[in-house]
Amino acid sequence: MLKEFRDFAMRGNVIDLAVGIIIGAAFTTIVQSLVNDIILPPIGAIFGDVDFSDLFIVLSDAPEGCCDSLAQAQELGVSTLNYGVFISAVINFLIVAFAVFMLVRSYNRLMERVARGEEETPADVEEPKEDPQEKLIATLEKLNATLDGIDKPQA
Repeated sequence: MLKEFRDFAMRGNVIDLAVGIIIGAAFTTIVQSLVNDIILPPIGAIFGDVDFSDLFIVLSDAPEGCCDSLAQAQELGVSTLNYGVFISAVINFLIVAFAVFMLVRSYNRLMERVARGEEETPADVEEPKEDPQEKLIATLEKLNATLDGIDKPQA
């Protein structure tokens, strides 16, 4: 049974999946930072210096004026509806989904090209073109060689 598990764990798909999960976790951290540190602050500034993570509605009875922030409400054990955290999560999801879409789209296009047998060449690299003057000179040299062969008397 141990050998069978080792064979399963060392199979290529499982290793690929593990690498994908690790990279996905790291990518999630990057996206969270992008959303929380770069995207949401300007949006918050537009709507009056709002911190989305601090948007909530108190659901249960709470002492008067106790809940100026979500952290304070949670510390007091007050039930809250944390819609600001949800907005941040939705923005995170949309960014991750778009990035995955672009990755899969690129992969699918590459696989289509491979299936058609096209070579992958960079679009901005052009094949060197022959200089027309050099082509003309080469043609004239061939013509001269041919004419020299015709002009020589055969023995």
